[in-house]
Amino acid sequence: MAAEGYRRKLTAVFSADVAGYSRLMGEDEAVTVKTLETYKGVMFTLIKQHRGRVVDSTGDNLLAEFASVVDAVQCAVAVQKELQARNSELPEKRKMRFRIGINLGDVIEEKDRLYGDGVNIAARLEALAEPGGICVSKTAFDHIESKLPLGYEFLGEQTVKNIVKPVGAYRVLMEPRIIDKQVREETRVELSGKPPDFPLDKPSIAVLPFVNMSNDPEQEYFSDGITEEIIGALAKLEGMKVISRTSVFCFKGKNVDLQTIGNKLRVNNVLEGSVRKAGNKLRITAQLINAADDTHIWSETFDRELKDVFAIQEDISQAIVNKFKIELKDKEKRKLVKSSTDNQQSYDLYLKGMFSWNKGEPQEAIGYFEKSIALDPENAHAYAMLAIVYRHISLYSPFPAKASYEKAKTAALKALEIDKMLAEAHVVDGEVKMAYEYDWAGAEKALSQSIELNPGLGMAHFSFSMYHFAVGESDKAIAALERALEVDPLSNAINSFMGMGILWKGEYPKAIEYLQRAIETTPNYPPTIANLGLAYAKKGDYEEAISTLLEGTKLFPENPFLTSALGCAYGLAGKKDEAQQIVDGFIEISKKAYFSPMFISRVYAGMGDVDKSIDWLEKAYEDRDPLLLNIKAVPSHDYMHANPRFIALLKKMGLED
Repeated sequence: MAAEGYRRKLTAVFSADVAGYSRLMGEDEAVTVKTLETYKGVMFTLIKQHRGRVVDSTGDNLLAEFASVVDAVQCAVAVQKELQARNSELPEKRKMRFRIGINLGDVIEEKDRLYGDGVNIAARLEALAEPGGICVSKTAFDHIESKLPLGYEFLGEQTVKNIVKPVGAYRVLMEPRIIDKQVREETRVELSGKPPDFPLDKPSIAVLPFVNMSNDPEQEYFSDGITEEIIGALAKLEGMKVISRTSVFCFKGKNVDLQTIGNKLRVNNVLEGSVRKAGNKLRITAQLINAADDTHIWSETFDRELKDVFAIQEDISQAIVNKFKIELKDKEKRKLVKSSTDNQQSYDLYLKGMFSWNKGEPQEAIGYFEKSIALDPENAHAYAMLAIVYRHISLYSPFPAKASYEKAKTAALKALEIDKMLAEAHVVDGEVKMAYEYDWAGAEKALSQSIELNPGLGMAHFSFSMYHFAVGESDKAIAALERALEVDPLSNAINSFMGMGILWKGEYPKAIEYLQRAIETTPNYPPTIANLGLAYAKKGDYEEAISTLLEGTKLFPENPFLTSALGCAYGLAGKKDEAQQIVDGFIEISKKAYFSPMFISRVYAGMGDVDKSIDWLEKAYEDRDPLLLNIKAVPSHDYMHANPRFIALLKKMGLED
């Protein structure tokens, strides 16, 4: 082994093999191999979930490494509990039980392989473990003793093959118990005794995507749905900061340590878990962890019937409320998790609709929500999601917004007729009122109500910011966006809109700085790139503006946000011919299919052609184009505010006295 080809490091080594593997193979090779591959797949998933790396998996052996001993032991416990549940479904002679050994030690790493005593000790500890059990070294034990709610039995100093000194070994007792008297009494973690790592005035939590442990990868929608339901239940509580789905799902499938996640989301605690659905049986595990130091606060495994899914969500949510000692207000003392439907098929279709919507497939989502409603016409949650999807289509569809807005309104009102406490439905109702009906008082009432019902709903604060920008209250709009970012810090839409908001206030250098940060978070979001280019242009840096926007149009050649911003930048830079070429192309498109007049108006505004720009604004008003909502704050039109025709248009919209 060449010295330059390897390096030494300290790592937590996880070693596992199958007890009685030769017997199992001798009795039935085919079945044993099939079970082994299934169980290894489970272990690979859990190792990745716990931020580990599989080093080798030859035959019935598996070797992995973890940066944290806490992660390694938590993973081992999760593996043994999951495999125990799967073994319960097998005949006694076919049960496959793994032994796991864990050691913290010095290893040699060469081309992703591990060697040395650190690995050998883990393998020897594995041999000391009982079938279905875990054995850890003293070096590993010293790092987890007070950090996990587990018990440990001291096995003494063990003399093991090829290791010079005896190795202190401990058996891990996978349920909370008193530690063997030769060690110390178990140290229990008290949440209230840990100072927060961020200056928060209330507990904070991120519910990470629960891992799908079902044999069928098609069940991913179900584990995602469970995650969202728990987030939704906790977000309604004023006494807790809960991170929205958009931000937590940025970490799905990624090997990121909890401290990094806590820092990025500015939370002190993380809830993670797994879901296994098999027929009518449901197994959900959940564990609450302090993100700063991996301290294990609470965990539980729920084995129930599928029909009890809402009860499990309620139990998990209530356990968190109890751990944080949150005092519920009168309006919060109803059940934390309210069943959206008693029809299991309707609920299943609703979750599939949510999954499709989050994948960016709105038409497929509509199909699932409509089928869900057909099975249960009283499923208010399905109506609310249908309203959200149609509201989205009204903004980005190539067709006139009218039909989509009317469908969004109908679905939102139906949801509220069934359940007036649904904050999401109030949001859509408010958006329809302001962007389509120009009912500003009604919009403010609906959006205020949505926030009162669910103070942790990021989309509610986001929509309220749009209302404030529309009526000319930029400071209130920025404040609303700040509240939205508290619960959804990695949302591309909210980060981009914050940059837009600062741009609309005329603070161009600050807007540029903010939009650049937003692009670092989500590099390929066209509206952000468009507004960054427009910010450069308004600042007078035309070369940088045009360069930025040309790069954007290379990535998204048909995106009208980018192309219209480029046309506006050309106009502001005095390149009228290039700007006119873009306008001509837009007009040709509008002759064949619906095209938002706002994009054409923006380019004419950049060219300084006020009359033509307002012509297209008036066309947008006739079409009830939702992009017209921001007309009072759009920076490309800011020099028009004294124009009589522009003022007249604002009066038609109810935005001018």
